[in-house]
Amino acid sequence: MRKLIAIWAGKLLTVAGKIIGKKSSSSPGAFALKICPTLVNDINKIVKKKVIVTCGTNGKTTTNNLMASALEAKGYKVLCNRLGANMLSGVATAYLQAASIFGKIDADYACLEIDEAYTPIVFKQVKPDIMVITNLFRDQLDRYGEIDITVDIIKRAIKEAGNVKLVLNADDPLCVQFGREKGVSASYYGISEKVLPQVDDTKEGRFCPICGRELDFEYYHYSQLGKFNCPNCGYTRPRPQYDVKDVSLKTPIRFSINGKPMEVNYKGFYNIYNLAAVYAAMDIAGEGTEDFAGLLKAYKPQIGRMQEFSFSKPVILSLSKNPAGFNQAISTVNTDERKKDVIIAINDLANDGRDVSWLWDVDFHKIKDENLNTLTTTGIRVYDITLRFKYAGIDVDMMTDSMKEAVKAALKTDNEVVYVLVNYTALYPTEAVLKELERGEKA
Repeated sequence: MRKLIAIWAGKLLTVAGKIIGKKSSSSPGAFALKICPTLVNDINKIVKKKVIVTCGTNGKTTTNNLMASALEAKGYKVLCNRLGANMLSGVATAYLQAASIFGKIDADYACLEIDEAYTPIVFKQVKPDIMVITNLFRDQLDRYGEIDITVDIIKRAIKEAGNVKLVLNADDPLCVQFGREKGVSASYYGISEKVLPQVDDTKEGRFCPICGRELDFEYYHYSQLGKFNCPNCGYTRPRPQYDVKDVSLKTPIRFSINGKPMEVNYKGFYNIYNLAAVYAAMDIAGEGTEDFAGLLKAYKPQIGRMQEFSFSKPVILSLSKNPAGFNQAISTVNTDERKKDVIIAINDLANDGRDVSWLWDVDFHKIKDENLNTLTTTGIRVYDITLRFKYAGIDVDMMTDSMKEAVKAALKTDNEVVYVLVNYTALYPTEAVLKELERGEKA
């Protein structure tokens, strides 16, 4: 009875939240868990096939939602926390929203995105059959601390999970180490060719996690992702069972996985990793991958994942919340050969991390190319990001505390595209501004 009351209360809070314009992705679950702390502990019994969880610093929302969409395209019913609320409360919200008023859930699969720091907590109630780990980068130092702390947390979670199959990024030396844990079954995916120019890049995990020696790279893709080898202890990139080659970054992106050609209309090199992770997890789950690219046609990117808005010229919104993510967003901006205006918003609220020293680890100097017209800074920490550009040798054309003002100014230029790069708490307000302006232009 307590579980039913928790579900009813959570459903009422969801409806109330939507009436006042909130996403209701986490708070209904948090409230329901106070009524019934064991609300989600029967997920493994409810799900007919498998529970697949995804964690990692970057790409987990996209990977998780791609997985759910691909399985739904096969006709399966999927329990999924699509909005990226990835703590126990977010899982609980997805659970109660999927439940009937009698507490029943009909699900073939559960696809759950889990915050790295919360994996041991969630795994006490939900035991994954398959665990995807996308990558590990420095992120929110005041919350996570250094990467070593996150590694230890994930190792504890793997032990808590028990008999779980790991799907690991073969190109990330920090991820590969999880496959060495005792009693672990691990499969790897990776990009087995040099694709990007080998320019200087911030390598956050460039030291061997086994012996501490600096790693050698035959080539790298970005940050510490690439073909690595430790000259001291022999720790090396494993041969991936799910091998990506033949990469073309022109739109649409083309590549092959184990020789099977793929073509997807996404932006960003990093999305190839997300797609390869989904392909690997589905194959390990026993699902056919013959029409993998076709399964993803119905997928719509989550908010801020190179999300495009239609004005007199396209405006592209991208969530970039840590150095590795920002560097990849800048790389994607630079591969666009159109004349462009760029807006960058930085906040420092609790969900962003109060410590913004990470801005100095971003290669902001690379955003200065011949196709950049104007650069605008905004957000709570507008002065910090503007100062960072001063030290990068780049002039900021406009500083403002209003995203609406920034977008309106960019839309008045004669350039071809606008990119808006924001960190986490700036994402939803920026989306609201863009939707409002989009409606106004169409009216």
